[in-house]
Amino acid sequence: MAASGNAAIYLRGPWSHRSVSANGMRFHVAENGDGPLVLLLHGFPEFWWSWRRQLDSLSQAGYRVVAPDLRGYGGSDKPPRGYDLVTAASDAAGLVRSLGEANAVVVGHDWGGLIAWTMATYHPKVVRRLAVVSMPHPLRLRPAVMAAPFAQARSMSYALGFQLPMLPERRLLRDGASRVGRLLSAWSGPGWPDQETERIYEAAMSVPSVAHSALEYHRWYLRSRIRPDGIFYTRMMRSPIQVPTLHLHGALDPCVLPSAARGSGVHVEAPYRWRLLDGAGHFPHEEVPDRFDLELRAWLADPEPER
Repeated sequence: MAASGNAAIYLRGPWSHRSVSANGMRFHVAENGDGPLVLLLHGFPEFWWSWRRQLDSLSQAGYRVVAPDLRGYGGSDKPPRGYDLVTAASDAAGLVRSLGEANAVVVGHDWGGLIAWTMATYHPKVVRRLAVVSMPHPLRLRPAVMAAPFAQARSMSYALGFQLPMLPERRLLRDGASRVGRLLSAWSGPGWPDQETERIYEAAMSVPSVAHSALEYHRWYLRSRIRPDGIFYTRMMRSPIQVPTLHLHGALDPCVLPSAARGSGVHVEAPYRWRLLDGAGHFPHEEVPDRFDLELRAWLADPEPER
Protein backbone atom coordinates (compact mmCIF):
# COMPACT_ATOMS: atom_id res chain seq x y z
CA MET A 1 0.00 0.00 0.00
CA ALA A 2 1.35 3.43 -0.93
CA ALA A 3 2.34 5.77 1.85
CA SER A 4 0.61 9.08 2.34
CA GLY A 5 1.87 12.03 0.32
CA ASN A 6 3.84 13.67 3.14
CA ALA A 7 5.36 10.41 4.37
CA ALA A 8 6.41 9.49 0.84
CA ILE A 9 8.12 12.81 0.10
CA TYR A 10 9.43 14.43 3.29
CA LEU A 11 11.92 11.72 4.19
CA ARG A 12 14.26 12.40 7.08
CA GLY A 13 18.01 12.80 6.87
CA PRO A 14 20.80 15.30 7.48
CA TRP A 15 18.93 17.78 5.30
CA SER A 16 16.06 20.17 5.89
CA HIS A 17 12.84 20.53 3.91
CA ARG A 18 11.19 23.77 2.82
CA SER A 19 9.17 25.41 0.06
CA VAL A 20 10.67 27.92 -2.37
CA SER A 21 8.66 30.10 -4.77
CA ALA A 22 10.09 30.50 -8.27
CA ASN A 23 8.73 31.15 -11.77
CA GLY A 24 5.20 31.48 -10.40
CA MET A 25 5.38 28.04 -8.75
CA ARG A 26 5.97 26.56 -5.31
CA PHE A 27 8.76 23.99 -5.17
CA HIS A 28 9.65 21.58 -2.43
CA VAL A 29 13.41 21.40 -1.84
CA ALA A 30 15.72 19.42 0.40
CA GLU A 31 18.74 21.46 1.48
CA ASN A 32 21.99 20.84 3.33
CA GLY A 33 25.29 22.62 3.96
CA ASP A 34 26.81 26.05 3.44
CA GLY A 35 29.01 27.38 0.68
CA PRO A 36 28.73 27.69 -3.12
CA LEU A 37 25.35 26.51 -4.38
CA VAL A 38 25.00 23.13 -6.10
CA LEU A 39 21.53 22.52 -7.59
CA LEU A 40 20.66 18.85 -8.13
CA LEU A 41 17.92 18.03 -10.68
CA HIS A 42 16.43 14.52 -10.59
CA GLY A 43 15.05 12.42 -13.43
CA PHE A 44 12.28 9.91 -14.14
CA PRO A 45 10.86 7.96 -12.33
CA GLU A 46 12.37 9.50 -9.21
CA PHE A 47 12.18 12.65 -7.05
CA TRP A 48 14.56 14.74 -4.91
CA TRP A 49 15.50 11.69 -2.78
CA SER A 50 17.60 10.29 -5.63
CA TRP A 51 20.30 12.77 -4.50
CA ARG A 52 20.23 11.74 -0.83
CA ARG A 53 23.87 10.64 -0.80
CA GLN A 54 25.10 13.76 -2.58
CA LEU A 55 23.10 15.98 -0.20
CA ASP A 56 25.33 14.56 2.50
CA SER A 57 28.68 14.14 0.74
CA LEU A 58 28.72 17.48 -1.10
CA SER A 59 27.69 19.40 2.00
CA GLN A 60 30.60 17.79 3.86
CA ALA A 61 32.85 18.99 1.03
CA GLY A 62 31.84 22.60 1.67
CA TYR A 63 28.88 23.19 -0.63
CA ARG A 64 25.33 24.35 -0.14
CA VAL A 65 23.37 21.54 -1.77
CA VAL A 66 19.74 21.88 -2.85
CA ALA A 67 17.69 19.10 -4.43
CA PRO A 68 14.23 20.21 -5.58
CA ASP A 69 11.28 18.19 -6.75
CA LEU A 70 10.75 19.14 -10.38
CA ARG A 71 7.49 20.70 -11.47
CA GLY A 72 4.81 18.03 -11.10
CA TYR A 73 6.83 15.78 -8.81
CA GLY A 74 6.90 15.13 -5.08
CA GLY A 75 5.94 18.09 -2.93
CA SER A 76 6.17 20.68 -5.71
CA ASP A 77 3.17 22.21 -7.48
CA LYS A 78 1.51 20.13 -10.18
CA PRO A 79 -0.06 22.51 -12.70
CA PRO A 80 -1.81 21.24 -15.84
CA ARG A 81 0.83 22.75 -18.16
CA GLY A 82 4.50 23.67 -18.32
CA TYR A 83 6.16 20.28 -18.82
CA ASP A 84 8.45 21.41 -21.60
CA LEU A 85 12.20 21.79 -21.23
CA VAL A 86 12.19 25.55 -21.67
CA THR A 87 9.72 26.08 -18.82
CA ALA A 88 11.51 23.53 -16.64
CA ALA A 89 14.81 25.32 -17.25
CA SER A 90 13.16 28.60 -16.26
CA ASP A 91 11.91 26.90 -13.10
CA ALA A 92 15.47 25.86 -12.22
CA ALA A 93 16.93 29.27 -13.02
CA GLY A 94 14.24 30.90 -10.90
CA LEU A 95 15.09 28.56 -8.03
CA VAL A 96 18.73 29.69 -8.08
CA ARG A 97 17.67 33.32 -7.80
CA SER A 98 15.03 32.58 -5.14
CA LEU A 99 17.71 30.82 -3.12
CA GLY A 100 19.56 34.12 -3.05
CA GLU A 101 22.34 33.21 -5.47
CA ALA A 102 23.42 34.71 -8.79
CA ASN A 103 24.51 31.34 -10.16
CA ALA A 104 25.07 27.70 -9.25
CA VAL A 105 26.74 24.49 -10.22
CA VAL A 106 23.88 22.60 -11.89
CA VAL A 107 23.88 18.80 -11.80
CA GLY A 108 21.13 17.00 -13.71
CA HIS A 109 20.29 13.31 -14.15
CA ASP A 110 18.09 11.88 -16.92
CA TRP A 111 15.30 14.44 -17.52
CA GLY A 112 17.09 16.66 -15.02
CA GLY A 113 20.06 16.36 -17.37
CA LEU A 114 18.00 17.59 -20.33
CA ILE A 115 16.81 20.47 -18.16
CA ALA A 116 20.41 21.23 -17.17
CA TRP A 117 21.59 21.29 -20.81
CA THR A 118 18.67 23.59 -21.64
CA MET A 119 19.34 25.82 -18.66
CA ALA A 120 22.95 26.34 -19.73
CA THR A 121 21.74 27.56 -23.14
CA TYR A 122 18.69 29.61 -22.14
CA HIS A 123 20.03 30.96 -18.82
CA PRO A 124 23.83 30.87 -19.20
CA LYS A 125 24.52 33.49 -16.52
CA VAL A 126 22.80 31.34 -13.89
CA VAL A 127 24.96 28.25 -14.57
CA ARG A 128 28.50 28.44 -13.17
CA ARG A 129 29.35 24.85 -14.05
CA LEU A 130 27.33 22.03 -15.60
CA ALA A 131 27.35 18.33 -14.72
CA VAL A 132 25.09 15.99 -16.69
CA VAL A 133 24.42 12.38 -15.73
CA SER A 134 23.06 9.66 -18.04
CA MET A 135 21.78 12.01 -20.73
CA PRO A 136 23.30 13.32 -23.98
CA HIS A 137 22.92 16.84 -25.23
CA PRO A 138 19.40 17.18 -26.76
CA LEU A 139 20.85 17.64 -30.24
CA ARG A 140 22.91 14.47 -29.78
CA LEU A 141 19.98 12.43 -28.42
CA ARG A 142 17.64 12.85 -31.38
CA PRO A 143 20.11 11.68 -34.07
CA ALA A 144 21.18 8.77 -31.81
CA VAL A 145 17.57 7.57 -31.59
CA MET A 146 17.24 7.58 -35.37
CA ALA A 147 20.66 6.10 -36.19
CA ALA A 148 20.95 2.54 -37.51
CA PRO A 149 20.82 -0.11 -36.12
CA PHE A 150 18.29 1.79 -33.98
CA ALA A 151 19.61 0.36 -30.70
CA GLN A 152 18.86 3.59 -28.84
CA ALA A 153 15.37 3.74 -30.34
CA ARG A 154 14.68 0.25 -29.01
CA SER A 155 16.06 1.23 -25.59
CA MET A 156 13.68 4.19 -25.38
CA SER A 157 10.65 2.52 -26.95
CA TYR A 158 8.88 2.79 -23.60
CA ALA A 159 8.46 6.50 -24.30
CA LEU A 160 6.26 5.75 -27.29
CA GLY A 161 3.80 3.98 -25.01
CA PHE A 162 3.68 7.08 -22.81
CA GLN A 163 2.14 9.09 -25.68
CA LEU A 164 -1.30 7.55 -25.23
CA PRO A 165 -3.80 9.48 -23.07
CA MET A 166 -4.64 8.25 -19.55
CA LEU A 167 -3.76 4.57 -20.07
CA PRO A 168 0.00 4.94 -19.37
CA GLU A 169 -0.73 6.62 -16.03
CA ARG A 170 -3.01 3.75 -15.05
CA ARG A 171 -0.40 1.17 -16.00
CA LEU A 172 2.31 3.06 -14.11
CA LEU A 173 0.20 3.18 -10.94
CA ARG A 174 -1.23 -0.35 -11.14
CA ASP A 175 -0.43 -2.66 -8.19
CA GLY A 176 0.98 0.11 -6.03
CA ALA A 177 3.08 1.58 -8.88
CA SER A 178 5.07 -1.65 -9.09
CA ARG A 179 6.13 -0.76 -12.63
CA VAL A 180 8.35 1.95 -11.16
CA GLY A 181 10.36 -0.69 -9.36
CA ARG A 182 10.59 -2.77 -12.52
CA LEU A 183 11.87 0.22 -14.51
CA LEU A 184 14.51 0.97 -11.89
CA SER A 185 15.68 -2.64 -11.95
CA ALA A 186 15.63 -2.91 -15.76
CA TRP A 187 17.65 0.29 -16.25
CA SER A 188 20.27 -0.27 -13.54
CA GLY A 189 23.33 -2.46 -13.22
CA PRO A 190 23.32 -5.63 -11.12
CA GLY A 191 22.52 -5.36 -7.41
CA TRP A 192 20.39 -2.21 -7.45
CA PRO A 193 17.80 -1.24 -6.26
CA ASP A 194 16.88 -3.00 -3.03
CA GLN A 195 13.24 -3.52 -2.07
CA GLU A 196 13.14 -0.53 0.27
CA THR A 197 14.39 1.81 -2.46
CA GLU A 198 11.78 0.45 -4.86
CA ARG A 199 9.07 0.97 -2.24
CA ILE A 200 10.04 4.60 -1.68
CA TYR A 201 10.01 5.45 -5.38
CA GLU A 202 6.73 3.61 -5.91
CA ALA A 203 5.14 5.56 -3.04
CA ALA A 204 6.41 8.88 -4.45
CA MET A 205 4.98 8.10 -7.90
CA SER A 206 1.64 7.29 -6.22
CA VAL A 207 1.23 10.83 -4.86
CA PRO A 208 -1.82 12.28 -6.66
CA SER A 209 -1.06 13.84 -10.08
CA VAL A 210 2.64 12.87 -10.10
CA ALA A 211 2.30 10.06 -12.65
CA HIS A 212 0.46 12.30 -15.10
CA SER A 213 2.92 15.16 -14.66
CA ALA A 214 5.93 12.85 -15.07
CA LEU A 215 4.61 11.47 -18.35
CA GLU A 216 3.80 14.95 -19.68
CA TYR A 217 7.53 15.65 -20.00
CA HIS A 218 7.87 12.63 -22.31
CA ARG A 219 4.82 13.69 -24.31
CA TRP A 220 6.14 17.18 -24.90
CA TYR A 221 9.54 15.93 -26.00
CA LEU A 222 8.21 13.67 -28.77
CA ARG A 223 5.22 15.74 -29.88
CA SER A 224 7.11 19.03 -30.04
CA ARG A 225 9.46 17.81 -32.74
CA ILE A 226 7.07 18.92 -35.49
CA ARG A 227 5.57 21.90 -33.68
CA PRO A 228 6.84 25.49 -33.76
CA ASP A 229 7.91 25.39 -30.11
CA GLY A 230 10.01 22.28 -30.68
CA ILE A 231 11.56 23.65 -33.86
CA PHE A 232 12.47 26.89 -32.07
CA TYR A 233 13.91 24.89 -29.17
CA THR A 234 16.15 22.91 -31.53
CA ARG A 235 17.35 26.12 -33.14
CA MET A 236 18.16 27.67 -29.76
CA MET A 237 20.03 24.58 -28.56
CA ARG A 238 22.51 24.93 -31.42
CA SER A 239 24.22 27.65 -29.37
CA PRO A 240 27.32 26.05 -27.82
CA ILE A 241 27.56 25.55 -24.06
CA GLN A 242 29.98 28.10 -22.62
CA VAL A 243 30.60 26.73 -19.11
CA PRO A 244 32.88 23.89 -17.90
CA THR A 245 30.95 20.65 -18.30
CA LEU A 246 31.29 17.23 -16.67
CA HIS A 247 29.51 14.35 -18.39
CA LEU A 248 29.08 11.15 -16.35
CA HIS A 249 27.51 7.97 -17.70
CA GLY A 250 27.10 4.40 -16.53
CA ALA A 251 28.89 1.90 -18.74
CA LEU A 252 26.00 -0.57 -18.38
CA ASP A 253 23.19 1.92 -19.01
CA PRO A 254 20.53 0.10 -21.07
CA CYS A 255 18.12 3.04 -21.13
CA VAL A 256 20.37 5.73 -22.61
CA LEU A 257 23.24 3.91 -24.26
CA PRO A 258 26.76 5.27 -23.68
CA SER A 259 27.20 5.46 -27.45
CA ALA A 260 24.25 7.86 -27.61
CA ALA A 261 25.73 10.17 -24.98
CA ARG A 262 29.35 10.06 -26.13
CA GLY A 263 30.10 12.91 -28.48
CA SER A 264 28.00 15.52 -26.70
CA GLY A 265 31.18 17.51 -26.23
CA VAL A 266 30.84 18.88 -29.77
CA HIS A 267 28.12 21.11 -28.32
CA VAL A 268 30.42 22.48 -25.59
CA GLU A 269 33.00 25.21 -26.28
CA ALA A 270 34.23 25.31 -22.66
CA PRO A 271 36.33 22.57 -21.00
CA TYR A 272 34.46 19.27 -21.28
CA ARG A 273 35.18 16.08 -19.31
CA TRP A 274 33.62 12.70 -20.18
CA ARG A 275 33.73 9.87 -17.64
CA LEU A 276 32.29 6.37 -18.05
CA LEU A 277 31.56 4.63 -14.74
CA ASP A 278 32.10 0.88 -14.92
CA GLY A 279 29.53 -1.38 -13.30
CA ALA A 280 26.80 1.27 -13.25
CA GLY A 281 23.60 1.52 -15.24
CA HIS A 282 21.27 4.49 -15.65
CA PHE A 283 21.51 5.66 -12.01
CA PRO A 284 25.25 5.92 -11.23
CA HIS A 285 24.77 8.49 -8.46
CA GLU A 286 22.77 5.84 -6.60
CA GLU A 287 24.34 2.62 -7.85
CA VAL A 288 28.00 3.59 -7.31
CA PRO A 289 27.73 6.75 -5.16
CA ASP A 290 31.31 6.69 -3.86
CA ARG A 291 32.87 6.61 -7.33
CA PHE A 292 30.31 9.09 -8.63
CA ASP A 293 31.05 11.54 -5.81
CA LEU A 294 34.79 11.13 -6.29
CA GLU A 295 34.51 12.19 -9.94
CA LEU A 296 32.12 15.04 -9.18
CA ARG A 297 34.07 16.42 -6.24
CA ALA A 298 37.40 16.22 -8.05
CA TRP A 299 35.93 18.15 -10.97
CA LEU A 300 34.38 20.75 -8.68
CA ALA A 301 37.72 21.26 -6.94
CA ASP A 302 39.64 21.64 -10.22
CA PRO A 303 39.94 25.34 -11.05
CA GLU A 304 40.77 24.56 -14.67
CA PRO A 305 39.13 21.28 -15.72
CA GLU A 306 40.70 19.89 -18.86
CA ARG A 307 38.85 19.37 -22.10
